[in-house]
Amino acid sequence: MALREIIILPDKRLRLVSEPAQAIDPELRRLVDDMFETMYEAPGIGLAAIQIGVPKRIIVMDLAKKDDPKEPRVFVNPQVLWRSDEKNVYEEGCLSIPEFYEEVERPAKVRVKFLDATGAEQELEASGLMATCLQHEIDHLDGILFIDHISKLKRDRVIKKFAKAAKRLDPE
Repeated sequence: MALREIIILPDKRLRLVSEPAQAIDPELRRLVDDMFETMYEAPGIGLAAIQIGVPKRIIVMDLAKKDDPKEPRVFVNPQVLWRSDEKNVYEEGCLSIPEFYEEVERPAKVRVKFLDATGAEQELEASGLMATCLQHEIDHLDGILFIDHISKLKRDRVIKKFAKAAKRLDPE
């Protein structure tokens, strides 16, 4: 396992649409292991492969509370089949937009189809934090960031702040 660098806004790769994973092979398993190590170290509860610069449709997630046993979940080629009309609002953050949090309204429930770590096709109906996290991470796979769900004014401020910070780090 290896710790990977999480790419940060305004990195243009965050806007890429990720390609489906072709096979559950040793290379994909290594990537998933690296993603978990990176996510736990950050620390975060979800990570999409594109956030470490790999444009593949792979998500790792662990919603276990801090002192509870880990509950790692892998979602390969996830696809939302259904979204509820009922909405929920959660304060979201993102490892690619560090230290910025904002309330986001999303469907309260979703049904998702995906391959698990063994390659078996699964379907999951999720609500609460799981539904929010799945939607947030699947958005990443489509080049969408959680700030795209907030007001244009707030989004523009955040983008400007991160663009300035990136310029300070790399003046060229």
